[in-house]
Amino acid sequence: MTTQSLSEVCRQVRRDIINMTANAGSGHPGGSLSAVELMVGTFYTQMRVNPKNPQDPARDRFVLSKGHAAPCYYGVLAEMGFFSREEFQNFRQLHSILQGHPDAKKVPGVDASTGSLGQGVSIANGMALAAKHLGLDTKVFCLCGDGECQEGQIWEAFMAAAHYHLDNLTVMIDWNGLQIDGTNDEVMSLGDLPAKLRAFGFDVVELPDGNDLSQVLSALEIPALPGRPKCILAHTVKGKGVSYMENQVGWHGKAPNEEQRQQALKELEG
Repeated sequence: MTTQSLSEVCRQVRRDIINMTANAGSGHPGGSLSAVELMVGTFYTQMRVNPKNPQDPARDRFVLSKGHAAPCYYGVLAEMGFFSREEFQNFRQLHSILQGHPDAKKVPGVDASTGSLGQGVSIANGMALAAKHLGLDTKVFCLCGDGECQEGQIWEAFMAAAHYHLDNLTVMIDWNGLQIDGTNDEVMSLGDLPAKLRAFGFDVVELPDGNDLSQVLSALEIPALPGRPKCILAHTVKGKGVSYMENQVGWHGKAPNEEQRQQALKELEG
């Protein structure tokens, strides 16, 4: 697909995020909107997956460590054909396959159940290490939030990824600067995150604008250095694409009402 075509996918995924959260009256639109380009770029240009055979053992793997960004995940999977878009109307409803956090036992295309923050890189490490042990060419991608990088388990997992030379692992960090209780710096500063990641053994690609699809696609194409895990550290905008949500911490876990939905959809018409 062309960059322009992928941009249209991103626009539609953003509309889906707004509709899902508005319909449910709950959810996490802010951090879903900031992650769109990272997830669309990864699934459409890097991953070997087959919507008609979601459990194919030869598939690449994706772990959404920031599991509350499930609306973005669901939007991408539906666009690719893993399940019907009609499922969106059941988002966060009792017995729906599309719960507030992804469930690998229910959702086609989801490789790991996530939601408790800080655990995704550990899961991805296991997948990447298993692939190497079995002699497979499986690629593993893991998307983290910046807020969850305050958790100790994340750094243990980063250290393990370098120790085991997981050059088949790409960690992406959605660095939008905000978390549920305020800015990262107010809650617990991450300090010099690029330097820390390099010190922990990662080959780091820092993106000035992680919502610029061209930058994301270029970063994804850069091959990892032999024996080293790769990290794409993307500066993004929380609530990207919706004017009243952008850079607003209050939209971390709040759904738009009907008036706000219509304004957002109008802005996302392109």
